[in-house]
Amino acid sequence: MTKKAARVKTPDNILMALQEAQARSGPLTPEVMAGLAASLGVPSNDVYGVASFYSFLSIRPLGRNVIRVCQSLPCHLKEGQAVIDAIRKALGVGPGRTTEDSRFTFELVNCIGLCDGAPAMLINHDVHTDLTPGKIAGILQKYK
Repeated sequence: MTKKAARVKTPDNILMALQEAQARSGPLTPEVMAGLAASLGVPSNDVYGVASFYSFLSIRPLGRNVIRVCQSLPCHLKEGQAVIDAIRKALGVGPGRTTEDSRFTFELVNCIGLCDGAPAMLINHDVHTDLTPGKIAGILQKYK
């Protein structure tokens, strides 16, 4: 195996290729993943495994704004469930779902690295920390 082929087959390169593909064309369809697998010289199931593992990659269509609420232990201990319930109530959909108008997709993730500001969430790339149920409606109104 050549040095280049060994480098191409690393999970990091698959991940980078998937991130770039998602930024260009949205959700990672089976066709997109098959094309990436062929171009990287790796089995399709390796590409699908990476795409389905990482919470910031999507194999399904998402809303215009993606809400990712941390459900790690620090967020959970600081009333993270109350924040999740407030989002569910405000949107009318639960985690893993997209609103009918495709304005929001609501997801739970294991950690977003904001433990010092727990409970925390990301909306798209915007950080929101020290959340309370009372703050949710105001935050969501900022996203069209």
